[in-house]
Amino acid sequence: MTPLRKRLIDDLTLRGYAQRTIATYVAAVARLSRFFHVAPDQLTEEQLRTYLVQLTKTRSAATVAQALCALRFFYEQTLGREWTTLELARPPRDTKLPTVLSREEVARVLAAIRMPTYRVCATTIYTCGLRLLEAIHLRVSDVAGARGLLHIHHGKGGMDRMVPLPAATLALLRAHWRTHRHPEWLFPASSPRGAADGPSAAVRPFHPTSLQRAFTHAVAASGVTKRAHIHTLRHSYATHLLEAGVSGIGY
Repeated sequence: MTPLRKRLIDDLTLRGYAQRTIATYVAAVARLSRFFHVAPDQLTEEQLRTYLVQLTKTRSAATVAQALCALRFFYEQTLGREWTTLELARPPRDTKLPTVLSREEVARVLAAIRMPTYRVCATTIYTCGLRLLEAIHLRVSDVAGARGLLHIHHGKGGMDRMVPLPAATLALLRAHWRTHRHPEWLFPASSPRGAADGPSAAVRPFHPTSLQRAFTHAVAASGVTKRAHIHTLRHSYATHLLEAGVSGIGY
C-alpha cells in the first residue's frame, strides 16, 4: 500500500466512513490514476477535467456521482486542493425509475432460490424492506418478536432504525435459526467441509456476493424477464406498501 493510499484511507476513517464506502472511494481514485498512468497527486486540474468529461459521457449518473464524491474528498480533504473543476462538475440526472416486481413475480423468484438460508434472507429483505447488508448482518438479538419489530443497526448514514416484522417472517426466521442455532448471527457463514461444529461456529455472516449470485440465478430460473437484482426486492416492498395505501413508511 502506497503512503498516499494509506493517507486517503486514514482520512476517510477519521471522518467515520463505512469500510465499504472507503473501498469504493479508493477504487474510484485508483481508476483515475490508471486512466492517465500517473499517480493521482501528480495530475493537473485540466487532466481531472478531461477525465470527468469522459466519465460523464460514458458512465451512468450513479457512477459519475460516486466518482465525484470520491475525487472531491481526495483532492479537497486529503490533498487540500481547491479546484474549480470539482465545484463545477455535477452528475447528470438519472430519471429512470427503478425496476419493481409484482407480488406474483416476487413469489416466483423467491421460490426459485434453492438454498434455504438465501431464500429466508431474501424473503426478509422483501417483507421488511431491508438493504442487502442490513439483512445479512442481522443478529439474533435484533429480533423483537413480542413487539413485531426488527432493530437495524448502522443503516445508511450510520443510522439505527426499527422496522415492522410480519408474523410470517418472524416464524420463518425462528424456524431458520433452529437449523443452525448460532448464538449471534441469523445468517451465519457456512463452515468448511468436514468442520465438526457446523454453522454454529461461524464467526461472521455469509458473504453478500453469495446471495446476489443466488438471486440472479433465481430470476433466470423463475422466467421473470425484468432486469432485477437483490435491491429490487426493497423497491418492490416500498411500491407494494404504497399500492396498499400505506404512507409515511420508514424507507
